[in-house]
Amino acid sequence: MKYDKNQALLECAIPGLPQKSGKVRDVFDLGDKLLMVVTDRISAFDVILPCGVPDKGKVLNQLSLFWLDFFGVKNHLVTADVDAYPAALQPYKEDLRGRSMLVKKVNMVEVECIARGYLTGSGWKEYQKSGTVNGEKLRAGYENASKLDEVLFTPTTKAAIGDHDEAIDYEQTKALVGEATATALRDATIGLYTKAADYARERGIIIADTKFEFGKDADGSLILADEVLTPDSSRFWPAASYKVGANPPSLDKQYVRDWLDSIHFNHQPPGPVLPDEVIAKTREIYRKAYRDLSGSELK
Repeated sequence: MKYDKNQALLECAIPGLPQKSGKVRDVFDLGDKLLMVVTDRISAFDVILPCGVPDKGKVLNQLSLFWLDFFGVKNHLVTADVDAYPAALQPYKEDLRGRSMLVKKVNMVEVECIARGYLTGSGWKEYQKSGTVNGEKLRAGYENASKLDEVLFTPTTKAAIGDHDEAIDYEQTKALVGEATATALRDATIGLYTKAADYARERGIIIADTKFEFGKDADGSLILADEVLTPDSSRFWPAASYKVGANPPSLDKQYVRDWLDSIHFNHQPPGPVLPDEVIAKTREIYRKAYRDLSGSELK
């Protein structure tokens, strides 16, 4: 395990286990199961920064666990209790505690399922140009950060690390995965988002948009997988600071992006080391997201 000077976990390695690493997660193959470890790595503009944010991985992992329990739908989780992990993992359980989960292997659907409840980000940029989002025509009169009349399903392709996901419309989604699966993905995405958004609004958080990923179980049914409604996969806005026309400060890594832009970072690797005060502020933003949504302090 590799930690930085702030005790943020940057790399996880377990000898003897095949491993794949993404921007934030290190995934280990255990045969019929996978061990997903959420590090404290942070990326911005598709560049992994050389420092981490302490507790970030625990927030992402424990918030995903919270939502999996909240939804109660079929999902990939086996256990997040490190004491119940296989014997080969026991020497590393204190490093894994709170930031990992053991999951079933599922056949992942090659579509990222995005739900938008508010018009912002790339959707707002497209709307300004053409009056559409993912090619779907919207009515005139929306402003930046406007609540949409109805939740939009705006899928994308899954890109390799370093590449960008490509927006696709519903017809393209059907061509990729078939009509029945496309319909199931759309209905599940909108349903989960709506349930989560209603809950979060009661806790003072607006979920502007979020991304879900699904797999297929052995019987061919959809199964919720990967991270769920975390600050890295969602846009969380404090309701108290929301107003139409401008994006409120979001509970995610936007603070880091803003700092990088303030120093005129060119969005190309290698990224700079973040100042301690930026790391501390970002850590508290992530912890606040967990606290506000789960009602509990991070363990």
